[in-house]
Amino acid sequence: MNGILLIIASLLLPSTVFAGEGPGVGAAVPFDLTHHIVGYLSILFTVSAYVAAMSEEVIELRKSKPMVLGSAIVWFAICIYYALNGQAKVAAVAFESNLLAYIELLLFILVSMTYLNAMEERGIFDGLRIWLLNKQFSYRQLFWITGFLAFFLSTVVSGLAVGLLMGAVATAVGKNKPQFIGIACVNIVVATNAGGSFSPLGGISTLFVWQHNILEFTEFFALAIPCLVNFLVPAAIMHFFVSQETPAASSRTIALRRGSKRILFLFGVTLSITVWANVYLKLPPAAGMMAGLGLLQFFSFYLTKTVNNQESHFAYAYKFFELDVPVGNEKQDFDIFKNIANVEWDTLLFFYGAMMIIGALSFIGYLDAIAQFLYGQNHPTVANIIIGLSSAFIDNGTLMFAVLSMHPDIPPGQWLLLTLTLGVGGSLLAIGSAPGVGLLGQIKEGYTFGYHMRWMPVILLGYVASIAVHFWINAHYF
Repeated sequence: MNGILLIIASLLLPSTVFAGEGPGVGAAVPFDLTHHIVGYLSILFTVSAYVAAMSEEVIELRKSKPMVLGSAIVWFAICIYYALNGQAKVAAVAFESNLLAYIELLLFILVSMTYLNAMEERGIFDGLRIWLLNKQFSYRQLFWITGFLAFFLSTVVSGLAVGLLMGAVATAVGKNKPQFIGIACVNIVVATNAGGSFSPLGGISTLFVWQHNILEFTEFFALAIPCLVNFLVPAAIMHFFVSQETPAASSRTIALRRGSKRILFLFGVTLSITVWANVYLKLPPAAGMMAGLGLLQFFSFYLTKTVNNQESHFAYAYKFFELDVPVGNEKQDFDIFKNIANVEWDTLLFFYGAMMIIGALSFIGYLDAIAQFLYGQNHPTVANIIIGLSSAFIDNGTLMFAVLSMHPDIPPGQWLLLTLTLGVGGSLLAIGSAPGVGLLGQIKEGYTFGYHMRWMPVILLGYVASIAVHFWINAHYF
């Protein structure tokens, strides 16, 4: 047993310590482990975790599982190494710093998803689908309506939720019309990613930049026109490939449950509190969102306590006129904790694993080396465009957190460019963004990885056009 421990210790202890070089025991400076067995093992487990996560549909393993386990292994290896060198506190503080950054993201998205689940439970999204069908719009009109709705909704709602919602609308109106479903979903993915790229409330990468106080909340709106161009250029080309026929109307009627409109109002109040608290009180965005969750919890209590009075009133009226009680007025519980439990925990835990792994690689020293290559040997514009293109393969939130961990010294215009390219670059492939991945799992006919890739040239055209417009209208930021 002692022999095994000695072997492990010899692997973890750096050769520089034995040679009398590098920081000594008691130094508060992180070790450079980029050429050490700990660093190599971290790269191995990081790559393995990402490959397993990207193969979710093939191996049927939820993407959060390999990421959470991989991050745990990497950080335990680092902490064991530092503990053997008498610097356990240094590694622990680094871990806690990355954990704090994740907790802020977790609380923000948790509240946002809880509100979305509450809206869905109250029938708001279902009512939107029925309303669109009953208006008898043509396929071309629905193509643009779902696109613009996705674009504007994604400024305040998570991209995954908007993508799934608009995808459900496209599937409902395009029943037995897989050609429309496919092209509408491509348009929805592009629009959702574009809309979330100029608002910290809707995009992960913009939220990260906002949380780190690199840009003010209002500065992101400088990307509104470039993002709109990114959406409109491919949509204008795809427009000519959409059928002009009109789908059949829905036979269902809209039945919103009690409290639905007030929940919408509370969500607006929550977003307003979040922005106000950040701009004027300098509080992190999570503080305002948690205040909004408190409001929703008390409203849930009110709905639960008053449901019997509401029902007795309606039951008496409908019984008097010998009418059936409508679905919208049936007894219904509103449990806020059920809405919290139904959030997309797989996505939230995936981000935990991704952020902690990226934080570990930064602590080891790899991100500094990458930053020297990207921003030291290339112009920041070239580096940001390359990083944006890579978001077609790697989650944009993970990439943005990686860049933030590099601490590049670039002007506000370049931070805006990075936010733009990372946000819209994921539209190039179906697997490049949460809306695309979500729709691949939801849509059974019409929208596939290959079909999305067929439109990559026009999406790339929009990508280039948005960058050009950014340099044109936001030149004063450089």
